[in-house]
Amino acid sequence: MIPLNSFAGRRVGVFGLGRSGMSAAAALKAGGATPVLADDNDERLAQLAADGWETADLSQAPWPDLDLLCLSPGVPHLYPEPHAVVQRAWGESVPVDNDVGLFFAELAGRDVRIVAITGTNGKSTTTALTGHLLAHGGIPTQIGGNIGRGVLDLGPPSPGDAIVLELSSYQTDVTRILSPNVAVFLNLTADHLDRHGGMGGYFAAKARLFGPPAPGLSVVGVDEPEGRFLANRLREGAEPVDAVVVISATRKLLGLGTSLFADDDGIAVGRAGEIVARFDLADAQTLKGRHNAQNAAAAIATARHFGLSDEVIQSGLECFPGLAHRMEILGNAEIEDGHDVLFVNDSKATNADAAAQAMATFPQFFWIAGGQAKDGGIQSLNPFFGRIAHAFLIGQDGPALAAELGHAAPHTVFETLDEAFAAVVEAARVNPDVPVVLFSPACASFDQFADFEQRGDAFRALFVKLAESG
Repeated sequence: MIPLNSFAGRRVGVFGLGRSGMSAAAALKAGGATPVLADDNDERLAQLAADGWETADLSQAPWPDLDLLCLSPGVPHLYPEPHAVVQRAWGESVPVDNDVGLFFAELAGRDVRIVAITGTNGKSTTTALTGHLLAHGGIPTQIGGNIGRGVLDLGPPSPGDAIVLELSSYQTDVTRILSPNVAVFLNLTADHLDRHGGMGGYFAAKARLFGPPAPGLSVVGVDEPEGRFLANRLREGAEPVDAVVVISATRKLLGLGTSLFADDDGIAVGRAGEIVARFDLADAQTLKGRHNAQNAAAAIATARHFGLSDEVIQSGLECFPGLAHRMEILGNAEIEDGHDVLFVNDSKATNADAAAQAMATFPQFFWIAGGQAKDGGIQSLNPFFGRIAHAFLIGQDGPALAAELGHAAPHTVFETLDEAFAAVVEAARVNPDVPVVLFSPACASFDQFADFEQRGDAFRALFVKLAESG
């Protein structure tokens, strides 16, 4: 835990008592502040009061004496409609923040190097890879935020340490202080639009990561117009020019300043119109696919900024263990004598754009997908429908996905993942030419699972049982 010593003596309301809310409450208490807990769940609040926490009903008068209100990321503060407690805070002139803002306020001025990574897709892999490279290079490093541990659940950092954070738009949108040493913007595709009032608000939430104040290094993916706009804006007056590095998974970049881009089976580093370095991804087994080229480029740019040599970075890429549920290669299972099929767990693909990254990696596959469909469904995946040997569609919106596929790919609808898995194994037995089973749902998991992790764990357990039976 990082005690919030800079808040000592202050009374801070904490609304939303999930993981981030309770870690904020504990960190405030450890730092000498008085947390005042509130939640829409009356039963949860009563239990915490019985445990000795000060609680309050922030929707009712009188409003308690508070210096600050700390919101859970899941609480809407503006769109689609501000929560009643947020509106009450505005009326009482109480500043609204979240645990990320408290984290940056506490570490301001300390000799701790913070990397903050955002984007629609690839955040988790890039965060894990960046942390891995820094630690591989001998820099004490912690990883947290929207991946792994909450920001205030991290250990108190020592001078010279690094902290690598994955930050979602829910986290950056309300945060009052954002001052990373390195900020990374990967990409932007439509997601969470109701929460941000459209694409403009969604992009604005992510762009807040870049100041003011400007980070020491800005790494910007330029494969979408928003990224090109952001890079252009940041480069105006940037000193030195290499304070802004652009990256791409689809375009060769050899303009002013430093750029990193996908080049055959690796990442090229360009500067002033020339390629000055190259990193090979051929032996990086967990970084397959064009989308991982962008993730690797961002991590490499950050590691070079930290002073790691290209040789150390190259060896770190090759030993990166990968990330569970994101293009996780579970392994081969023997379906028939001498007939192996590769199983890939991509449960973290909760929208079509994320699933597209996995589908682009394999020329032919059995596809397991479904759950709660996002706005737009799967029509954007049309270029990959021809690669689907058969689709096994599950969950609440399995029938809707079947209607979208139509005659573009053969498909069958199932109620559960277990049923679909049994069917795909049987299909693999009679179709030995299809080498891959890809579990990339393109949908949220909440119809049948608590989250994508639980969903991915279920798929992995089915694979393990199959592999052991063979």
